[in-house]
Amino acid sequence: MNLRVVALGLLLCCAALQLSGCSRRRVHASNPVQAPADSLLGETTGYASWYGHPYHGRRTSNGEIYDMNTMSAAHRTLPFDTVVKVNNLSNGKTVAVRINDRGPFVKDRVIDLSYRAAKEIDMVGTGTTRVSLEVLKTVPSPFPLAVQAGSFREEANAKKLQADLQRNFSPVSIQEFQSPAGTFYRVLAGQFKDAQEAQAALQTLRTRGLDGFIVRLSR
Repeated sequence: MNLRVVALGLLLCCAALQLSGCSRRRVHASNPVQAPADSLLGETTGYASWYGHPYHGRRTSNGEIYDMNTMSAAHRTLPFDTVVKVNNLSNGKTVAVRINDRGPFVKDRVIDLSYRAAKEIDMVGTGTTRVSLEVLKTVPSPFPLAVQAGSFREEANAKKLQADLQRNFSPVSIQEFQSPAGTFYRVLAGQFKDAQEAQAALQTLRTRGLDGFIVRLSR
């Protein structure tokens, strides 16, 4: 048998052994890198909501002062300054918005529009509407992804989940979030350099009965 063929076979066997061992490793944090800006992580359609008061005049996640009368929006994963076309599937109206904030942190919602943007596509009255998203301008991001594994009104419950996840997901942080419904404590698991790592962690969490979603860290 050709020696080069034998050597190639040995290399492939070693690679297979290494890959089979990966599934048993704990999830480690990855250093922040510039992730693809046009990745919507599968969330190209879903429900849009909008926000105005009491957030008008407050600081957004990218450090700007939120102005509900500008064409802006909050998204869970897209890098800041990404421009997105939002199509209202109920009436065909569209609007282009710039991402400058994080959210919405509610399952099945894919974007949180400013008041003015919501008015442009005639969804202020309904509060939410089903939309499709299209990235028009891409921007790199230095911030990693994480998985929101839970959100609690009681900080003690968030800390309990944090302790449960710390062994297999590192780091696990808690972020306080002020919403119109009150204060919530969000549990964020891991720091992942790309969507593939984040999706794998999300699937692992789902096997443990935790139905979370992927978010991008902002600091």
